[in-house]
Amino acid sequence: MYAVFEDGSRQYRVSEGDVVRIDYREAEIGSTVELNSVVLAGQGASIKIGQPYLAGAKVVAEVLGEHSDKLQIQHFRRRKNYRRLRGHTQTHLDVKIKSIVV
Repeated sequence: MYAVFEDGSRQYRVSEGDVVRIDYREAEIGSTVELNSVVLAGQGASIKIGQPYLAGAKVVAEVLGEHSDKLQIQHFRRRKNYRRLRGHTQTHLDVKIKSIVV
C-alpha cells in the first residue's frame, strides 16, 4: 500500500517502512506523528483520491531524528568590491512510516 500526503507545500509518496525528511515540528525522538492530509491512497489497481483530502485517512510515522543543512547564499558584483555571504539553517525531521490507515 502507498499514499501521497501533503506536508507544508510539498507532497510525498510513501509506503510502509520508508524514511522521509519532512518539515520540522515539535516532536521527541522515538515518538509517533500522525499526518492527516492524505491526498491519495492506493494498493495494486485500486486507488482512492481525496477531494482535496481523504476523510479518515492518515499516515502514522515514527520520529527518527532531526536534520539541519547549512545553506550559504553568496552575492557578488564584479569590479565593485561587493561581496555578501549569508547563511541559513533549516531544520527537518527524519521519520519512518509505520502504517497507512485509510
